[in-house]
Amino acid sequence: MEDDINSIKEYAYANNIPIMQDEGINYLINYIKENNIKNILEIGTAIGYSAIMMCMADKDVSVVTIERDEKRYLEAIKNIKKFKLEERIHLIYNDALEVKLNNQYDLIFIDAAKAQNKNIFERFEKNLRESGTIITDNMNFHGLIFEDEKNITSRNLRQLVRKIKDYRIFLENNVYYETEILNIGDGIAISIKK
Repeated sequence: MEDDINSIKEYAYANNIPIMQDEGINYLINYIKENNIKNILEIGTAIGYSAIMMCMADKDVSVVTIERDEKRYLEAIKNIKKFKLEERIHLIYNDALEVKLNNQYDLIFIDAAKAQNKNIFERFEKNLRESGTIITDNMNFHGLIFEDEKNITSRNLRQLVRKIKDYRIFLENNVYYETEILNIGDGIAISIKK
């Protein structure tokens, strides 16, 4: 089992596919266990690493996960089959902002296109059950949100960093959620519905 997880991680690193850092995924797994979370919506499957890890936290956990990149989606299917989790992980191949879901989830995990965090949050918060949690990864974006913008040479990267900063402000000012941003992994926002 551990060899299979390591092979997914190695594939991700070799193919430049972002997956959660160990510290972040360990925090997420513990959060699922401690808060008795059973059904999860994940935005941004990539190759299925975090969905698999979340399912391994507890045998009763199920995940609906959305991925728009075909190559990653197909790789995720292979990985999920390898772990025999097809019954518990439901993959949707689409752009998250075009997906309509009616189910309620204990946890929504946002780990997709960083520039779309706020749009994704607003689109899916109706799918969060009372006192549920929305967790967002990459809130520190490799430390770049603490950099002086003048030091970021790429215009696209500067814009992305600005959007993440705006999202942090959006979370901090959102009166319907209690949000804490933790410097774990690449920075994780925990937003609990009041």
